[in-house]
Amino acid sequence: MASAFTHCSQPNSTFLNSPDGRFKISITPDHESRSLFYEVYFEGRKIVDKSGLGLQVGESQETLKIESVIYGHRTSVDTLWHPIYGERSIYPDRFEQMEIECFTSNETFAKLSILVRAYDEGVAFRYQATNNDSVEIIRELTEFKLPVGTDIWSSTRAQGPINKLAIGDLDEAMERPLLAQLDDSLFLAIGEAALVDFARMKLILKDASSPTLSVELGSEVAFNGPFQGPWRFIMAGKSAGAILENNYLILNLNNSSDFSDTDWIKPGKVIREVTLTTQGGLACVDFAARHNLQFVEFDAGWYGPEYDEQSDATMVSVDPERSKGPLDLQKVVTYAESKNIGIILYVNRRALEKQLDQILPLYQAWGIKGIKYGFVNVGSQKWTTWLHEAVAKAADHQLMIDIHDEYRPTGVSRTYPNLMTQEGVRGDEESPTNAMVLNTLFTRMIAGAADHTNCYFAERVDEKMGSHASQMAKAICIYSPWQFVFWYDRPVGSPSKMGGAGQNQNFISEIPELSFYDQIPTVWDDSRVMSGYPGEYAVIARQSGTTWFLGALNGENLRSFSIPLHFLDEDASYEMILYEDVPQDSYDLNIKLDTMEVNSQSLIEKVIDSQSGFAAIIQRL
Repeated sequence: MASAFTHCSQPNSTFLNSPDGRFKISITPDHESRSLFYEVYFEGRKIVDKSGLGLQVGESQETLKIESVIYGHRTSVDTLWHPIYGERSIYPDRFEQMEIECFTSNETFAKLSILVRAYDEGVAFRYQATNNDSVEIIRELTEFKLPVGTDIWSSTRAQGPINKLAIGDLDEAMERPLLAQLDDSLFLAIGEAALVDFARMKLILKDASSPTLSVELGSEVAFNGPFQGPWRFIMAGKSAGAILENNYLILNLNNSSDFSDTDWIKPGKVIREVTLTTQGGLACVDFAARHNLQFVEFDAGWYGPEYDEQSDATMVSVDPERSKGPLDLQKVVTYAESKNIGIILYVNRRALEKQLDQILPLYQAWGIKGIKYGFVNVGSQKWTTWLHEAVAKAADHQLMIDIHDEYRPTGVSRTYPNLMTQEGVRGDEESPTNAMVLNTLFTRMIAGAADHTNCYFAERVDEKMGSHASQMAKAICIYSPWQFVFWYDRPVGSPSKMGGAGQNQNFISEIPELSFYDQIPTVWDDSRVMSGYPGEYAVIARQSGTTWFLGALNGENLRSFSIPLHFLDEDASYEMILYEDVPQDSYDLNIKLDTMEVNSQSLIEKVIDSQSGFAAIIQRL
């Protein structure tokens, strides 16, 4: 039997307000269509107009009629929680919640309801049901009707370019989160949270004249028992930065972790070992120990060609197309342990899918600290479920995880804190300009941590990507608990170039600006989006202990920056080290360092070139 849950027959609306009163979501049944609709308000202004809710279930297009609805089961939560790591050391979690229970004449669902929450940062809702029989969800009928004239930023794939366009010009399914600008001082973001065993959501234009977005699922979804769908969230703010600063909402929409022991979960900076040799591995360990890095990662090729189904991830067998070797991995691991450096191994999905249950206990026995899951399948319910089970299984063996390629986070790292970071971003592997990074910052980074594969010495920095100072600023602006700070760079002591894409023939120079990477942490006690606009500029300040790190990125136009330091403690003095680009006709150094004393009344005033930036370390005296 087929059915489509669309909505209800009661005439009265119900409202849910956020604790601070800025957000309101209303739920209204339509008697004639027996459908349920919602609207969202921010500071008294309607930001999402009358939009449909629902699920299409079964094979045909018959409509499931809702006989009655109960509005009730309201709860309030006002608490704080401390993450193991994060963009802050403490997160507020305040919301009002309501369950809307729908009764039907169809026996597929013993109970079908919509859970609605209103936070100070936005609103969210999810579908949940108790099933009498197995159920197959064919489509999700959720809509998002936005004002005419809305502009959006989004991409068609997780690692694709992010562009700004009028919402009516959308002609493909768009990634989430999707950032929208409703007017000069009002922004909105639509996204997905707690995607664990469902199909991925993308957003498509249903009606250009309204305009209305609808949900496109990555596959049909089947359940044999109770289910909870992912959360659909809507955030709003007077600037794009206000939404970005509140991105912990996505974490709040996920379950807390039940890990009893988390001492083995370690954030840190990473250098990629690109030669796949013992010599290169030992050199990377020495460099990491000397420059306050925590991990060395052996990338694709250490166990053979990653795309070859016959490659065995339980054995070290270097891909000859990438390296001539030799690689004594256990020697490198043992040496790294003596220096308190962890080793991370890349494993392609082909080996993961066949050998996961073998390699997890094996790598733990080898002394490996983490795995980078490569080229994983995403989108469908099958592979979404498989991937999160693979993260949970890794935790059983005290292995941390970095997921690469098209996977985008939905806050699941709160539940599985061994999921340190993920790609799903147009990172430095794609040689993005600063303008593209600034689009990424205000869109993709709403979703959470991104492995941006930061590099510093590679030729592409000067040729395509902006400047060395902006590379430093990106290490502050782009949050990732595992931060690859030398992706294409290799230390002195490594063998000559061994082959493989993207390797830098030059060595890392022991230059003064390395002190910046020596000092920068990867997790924070506080984070502030000082100012910015997608594609144009951004200033972000982050705190670690009594020290602040400031990153400023500039896009395509020469820009004057005036940055107040009012986030500093009053009545305290600080020493600021400012890292700036040198003039292009001077090649002695990439960066000049200036040191000065500042306080909370100080102002940084700089004129920054196109595609440039600056970074600062501000230490309390």
